[in-house]
Amino acid sequence: MDLNNQIVAITGGASGLGAGAARVLSAAGARVVILDRNESLARETAKTLGATAIVCDVANEDSVFAAFEKINSELGPVRALLNAAGVDVIAKTASRKGIHTLDDFQHMLNVNLTGTFSCARVAAKQMIDADPLDEDGERGVIINVASIAGYESPAGQVAYGASKAGVIGMTLPMARDLAKYGIRVMTIAPGAFETPLTKTVPEELWNEIIEEIPFPKRLGQPDEFGALVRDICRNKMLNGEVIRLDASLRMFNQ
Repeated sequence: MDLNNQIVAITGGASGLGAGAARVLSAAGARVVILDRNESLARETAKTLGATAIVCDVANEDSVFAAFEKINSELGPVRALLNAAGVDVIAKTASRKGIHTLDDFQHMLNVNLTGTFSCARVAAKQMIDADPLDEDGERGVIINVASIAGYESPAGQVAYGASKAGVIGMTLPMARDLAKYGIRVMTIAPGAFETPLTKTVPEELWNEIIEEIPFPKRLGQPDEFGALVRDICRNKMLNGEVIRLDASLRMFNQ
């Protein structure tokens, strides 16, 4: 897909990986729409990029419908969606201090998994109803964000790991669902990246994780994530696959 002048919606686009992708995609000529619960931060980020900001809570179905309808009516159909909104809670299944609350577990699923699916299905319908972009019949691309925690998680990330494993599991069947309409579906599973979310993890744990990274031995940067998002949009042969963006990090018994 040639990104120039195409509508690209980014959930969680006000900060972190989403903001990194917004910068890279804006530079590639896309018309970026930042969807985020944090209205002031979304507007601030959008202003720096010449993008559009819309308030959206991915865990609220009405909010999702309203946000995507606003995009379609005011700008046109979404041609690329990046599902970057996410939350994390550090809690173990059970310990001498107590048990993992179901509210925290369900909240993780509501945002990271159900929220991703909710936005994907609404964006997909807009793409289906739009005209093909080229001779191959491509109508759009959906890029979901999982995590290497969806494959192997450290202790205390049972809920987060479960939610991201669900995103990984959606990739191929969703791609098969939408292939006949010329819509591609990809998932990125980032490793250790420098984002506001990483600040919730104790510094000593991050230092241990960085020591386990083969190369480069550092946290990834949001713009490096954004570069992969851009390249997935451009390469039509990328479909139905999960790409680990993790500098070969494997999370063992942290």
